[in-house]
Amino acid sequence: MPMQSWNVGIDVGGTFTDIAAVNLSDGRMEVLKLPSTPASPDAAMLEGVARLAARIGISPADFIRFAHGTTVATNALIQERGARLALVTTQGFRDVLEIGRQVRPHMFDFHTDAPRPLVPQERRFELRERLLADGSVHVPLDEDEIARIVDAVAASGADACVVCLLHAYRNPDHERRIGAALRSRLPDLFLSLSHEVHPEFREFERFSTTAINGFVQPEMARYLARLERGLADLGCRAKIGINQSSGGLMPLSRAAQLPVRTALSGPAAGIVGVLETLGDASGGDFITLDMGGTSADVSLVRGFTPAFTYEREIEGRPVKLASVDINAVGAGGGSVAWLDTDGLMKVGPQSAGAVPGPACYRKGGDQPTVSDANLALGRLSPSLLDGAMELDVAAAERVIAAIADPLGLTAQETALGIVEIVNATMVGAIRQISVERGLDPSGFDLVAFGGAGPLHGAEVARALGIARVIIPARPGLLCAEGLLNAPLREDYVQALGVSLDPRGMAALGDAAAELMARARAWFESEGESAAGSAGLGVDLRFVGQNYELRLPLPEDATEDSLRAAFVARHAEMYGHADAHAPIEIVALRAEAVMPLPRAAEAAARAVSGPPVPTGTRDVTYGPEGPLTAQVFRRDGLSAGHRFAGPAIVEQVDSTIVIGPRDIAHADGRGNLIIELTHD
Repeated sequence: MPMQSWNVGIDVGGTFTDIAAVNLSDGRMEVLKLPSTPASPDAAMLEGVARLAARIGISPADFIRFAHGTTVATNALIQERGARLALVTTQGFRDVLEIGRQVRPHMFDFHTDAPRPLVPQERRFELRERLLADGSVHVPLDEDEIARIVDAVAASGADACVVCLLHAYRNPDHERRIGAALRSRLPDLFLSLSHEVHPEFREFERFSTTAINGFVQPEMARYLARLERGLADLGCRAKIGINQSSGGLMPLSRAAQLPVRTALSGPAAGIVGVLETLGDASGGDFITLDMGGTSADVSLVRGFTPAFTYEREIEGRPVKLASVDINAVGAGGGSVAWLDTDGLMKVGPQSAGAVPGPACYRKGGDQPTVSDANLALGRLSPSLLDGAMELDVAAAERVIAAIADPLGLTAQETALGIVEIVNATMVGAIRQISVERGLDPSGFDLVAFGGAGPLHGAEVARALGIARVIIPARPGLLCAEGLLNAPLREDYVQALGVSLDPRGMAALGDAAAELMARARAWFESEGESAAGSAGLGVDLRFVGQNYELRLPLPEDATEDSLRAAFVARHAEMYGHADAHAPIEIVALRAEAVMPLPRAAEAAARAVSGPPVPTGTRDVTYGPEGPLTAQVFRRDGLSAGHRFAGPAIVEQVDSTIVIGPRDIAHADGRGNLIIELTHD
């Protein structure tokens, strides 16, 4: 392999764009962090790629693979900046998106409406056809009806169309015929077919997921085209992979076809990065806290295995796709502190973002944010990104004082209050994924990363009774770093709806053979068939239940072993189970994963004497006022170095706050482990 062959991981956040590049032959890594350009996210990426290549001393052509985590699709949905969308559906079902599950967004709030449908009534077109639940044809679809619907879509002026026919997950023939006719007549129309986006039952969730995909598809396609063109202009001919919410990469063409799969693209890469960098720093049970400029994402990992979910909401709209189970809250460095009508101070969820950003960024921000509070308290250095970004302490203190006066507090008390409120928001998010699921967070480590996670990690952990906080070597760039080692991934599903009995097991076996054949074909299409592996999972429920539980499906599974496993899981989840009740096999899933070539392991640095602080500064940890804290550089710490707080550790991508009675030490993989002292 050539000496100058580099993989690149790029994570675009609300405030910063993070880029990590690794040399495949010797494991040398170079990183870059620069402000995001929200109006055109690819602008910061392309600038960063050019700057990083120049710093390394190579040509951009030496970058052979790009892995990218993006929020373009999610932001398009949040901002309702999407397609002029049309819907084709079975006669009698045009209002499924509007009716939904008839559940209020907030049960006791009579003023909050459900999100408006992404497709207005005048662009919902009903088709005379009908399939039954087993996929058999009840009302045939004739060519005249297809022509009528195609004419209606053409006349509507839609630039994207979704086709969601009843029971198309069982028999996609009618959807395929409609899709072929629309593509023939309207070749520039963006098209999403429900059996390709989400081939499962429950029409509302299937319609919603497909509609979201269609709504964001034009924006995502334009973005990816600009990115590909921009990289080509730099001389890059590298393969580009887009990270999915499930933590695996897919090619540009697939991302343009299924942009809904990128809803949690960046945060999922952070989980991959944590699993790659922790080593034996943790026993395998830990909670992740990824705090950036706009939000904080938390997730729970047991036995080094992250939890997955197949049901979530984006802006109140249900999405059913495989994703790492991440709980996101509006708590970031740019979260704005404001006074509510009751006179109490709130923090977030609105954020100053990258533009105008916190007041201390000197970009026009005039509202107090979490970053302003950390700067005013001395926790954050006035000089970030190794001096490339100077912060304005006076501006931070000024905007905090403006909100302190109505509260009758000092600026310092208000800054402490801002930090305490945002910490409480993150504590609440972690309790949702631990305490509310019957798990005691004190039995877990906390892994804090993101640009702001290490600033708040120790205090969040202390509030939860957690004893250890682990800070990876490059916490502010961990999502980008995780992308460097993300595998290619493809997910398959086949709806079954059969009983768990001998006939059902036969149908399950046939489905397993079909999905594994599809996985093998995908491996071969990627040219790495020997490296890929696929695992099966099965959705089961008691007959008559509304929702199912997912279990792994081993090769030697039998009817009895599946029953025993499901009964045990049901009892674990709900506290009861009827071992003799009939069980239904709802669906079979396959997860195909193909690792990509990895970089060589970089050599660890050895200890060379005790850690030497670069100086001291006054840091406010609590109401008792400022304390003198030692300041260390992260690149001056080696394996075995140990020191006590109060201390601040600074690095190009983040700042770590170590409390007055806490002890920190560095391990051989570059992790900094903070042992907390609890009162």
